[in-house]
Amino acid sequence: MAKLKMMRIELIAMLKDSKRIIELLQRRGAVEITDCTDERLIKTNAAAAVSQFERFRGSAQNALDILNKYAPEKRSLLDGFTARREIDTDSFGEGAKKFEKTMQAAAAITKSSRRIGECEAELSQLSIKKANLEQWSALDVPLGFKGTALTDCFIGTLPKAYTEQQLEELLGGDTQVQIVYSTKLQTNIFAVCLKRDSDEVHSALRKNGFASAAEQENKTPAQLTKECESRIAELEQKIQKHTDRIVSYADSRRALEFTVDYLSMRKDKYDALNKLAFTESTFVLNGFIPEKYSERLIKEIESKYTAAVRVYEPEADEEVPVLLENSKFSAPVEGITEMYALPNRRDVDPTPVMSFFYYLFFGMMLSDAGYGLVMLIGTTIALKKMRLEEKMRKTLIMFRNCGVSTVIFGALFGSWFGDIIQVVGEQFFNKDVGSVALWFEPIDDPIKLLLYSFALGICHLFLGLAVSLKMKWSEGDRLGAILDTVPIYIIVLGVCPAAASILTTVPSDLITIGLYLAAAGVIVLVLTAGRSAKGILGKLFGGLYTLYNTATGYLSDILSYSRLLALGLATGSIAGVINLIGTMPENTVVKAVLLIVVFIVGHTANLAINLLGAYVHTDRLQFVELFSKFYEGGGRAFDPLDVKTNYYNFKEESFNE
Repeated sequence: MAKLKMMRIELIAMLKDSKRIIELLQRRGAVEITDCTDERLIKTNAAAAVSQFERFRGSAQNALDILNKYAPEKRSLLDGFTARREIDTDSFGEGAKKFEKTMQAAAAITKSSRRIGECEAELSQLSIKKANLEQWSALDVPLGFKGTALTDCFIGTLPKAYTEQQLEELLGGDTQVQIVYSTKLQTNIFAVCLKRDSDEVHSALRKNGFASAAEQENKTPAQLTKECESRIAELEQKIQKHTDRIVSYADSRRALEFTVDYLSMRKDKYDALNKLAFTESTFVLNGFIPEKYSERLIKEIESKYTAAVRVYEPEADEEVPVLLENSKFSAPVEGITEMYALPNRRDVDPTPVMSFFYYLFFGMMLSDAGYGLVMLIGTTIALKKMRLEEKMRKTLIMFRNCGVSTVIFGALFGSWFGDIIQVVGEQFFNKDVGSVALWFEPIDDPIKLLLYSFALGICHLFLGLAVSLKMKWSEGDRLGAILDTVPIYIIVLGVCPAAASILTTVPSDLITIGLYLAAAGVIVLVLTAGRSAKGILGKLFGGLYTLYNTATGYLSDILSYSRLLALGLATGSIAGVINLIGTMPENTVVKAVLLIVVFIVGHTANLAINLLGAYVHTDRLQFVELFSKFYEGGGRAFDPLDVKTNYYNFKEESFNE
């Protein structure tokens, strides 16, 4: 089994050692702590401390984000793949002592950022104001001017274009109008009338959509514009001042990163304390632990503290967390299983079941030895030269293994960056290289590859059925294990010769034997599949229904494996077209230069596209075709109290490393 056996753990220790024991468990990362529900014991409430740590962590993270915005760290594209920086326990202790100083830096950074935000908000308003004032630049009186002792003045905007003559006719009387600014959509006006005509002029303006000027200050537009420009310059200086202040804290980046991780650990520790139960002098801890780690952890705790630890089997119906552990060959594809769903308590881990076929199908779909070499060399260099997180390391190992499979199938099918070997030989050396395939070229004989694809698909499906048989047999349902799987084996194997005869020549005797075998399987399936139904008719119709589902389901499943042919041909065909484009010029020198350029660009794009296609469709063949035969999923991942950090990896031994 590739699932580690989970055990229940109960720990009773002295109250004075509670925090130190929790810190030890956090560093070891081997125990998932569960809530203690014994009502006879006292529960603590560390919610206030947890909330405080979250608040401090949020402040530190916010300051770090601000610092990264105004003083970004120079990073290469490969930095995103590298592991977190390592820190030993001594350095960790030194960093913890600088907590208050770091939080002061975080507060200063946040304060400057807030000031910048305030300045930018005011700057935005001033920019809008200045743009509006530009429309009134021709006006030489204050925008808030209301008139004189004998006249009233109207300064504002009408919602369409007018001429001065039109406005004077519209407003009537002795009104004088100056158009300050005009477009097709609006007209800014300065209108003066006698006080006796003020009401009529105002009514006429209002009926035509007049709106008074937004600025009502007793200053001219030129004066207001100058004030805006002066304030804008002042705000820009303040923004630069606070920006420089933030940049001056660039040396605090590592301290802020450490503080974020430190506070995350502290929060997790106090979350764990919430799950403990206490007496006046002791505390009780319950949880789950992988059996393989239990003895080692018990010895360490009991040797350092006054404690009693008990490990025992979980209840039969208890939800147990899942932790996978596989061989070096299968472990890299654990992420594919996790992407679908972790196994529940009754499931087997499908990772070792699918790993061989995963690499096999990936290689068949990409099927170019040149592309496989690129994958193999690139992943090997990355694994050797780069510090990688464990999850990233597993992913790169998976693609390295897929690269090996791709090289093998590419060599078998004679595809090395498409037909580049033949193209170079013919175009530059006048030699007919011929086929370099160790087996055959799919483009010349696609039916052969299609038949092999179906054959491998049937083996894949049969593997899933075999796992289903084993699971039912282990659960004690031995008759059901045989009756639910063996008839399907017989039917599929019996139909295969007749189905293959559609595409190729098959001996008639083999077809006849196959049909008899299929008929026998059908009879057994119909007679036994409905065995749980009541009555003869119920059993019969249950069997017929199962037969229909089996026929349609397995037909569609087997046809799904034609994608092995389709994606394999796509990779080789596109690669061939790329090489053809590179050899179009007649001049040899021009042809060589173009071929190099097209080769690099074209094959890079082809590799990227078909790498993605092979990955997606290989996943699909596992999820839809294989898993449906035996796998339910729905398990919960093992979530131990651990050092969960974003920036630093602490150099202390963890059981799950």
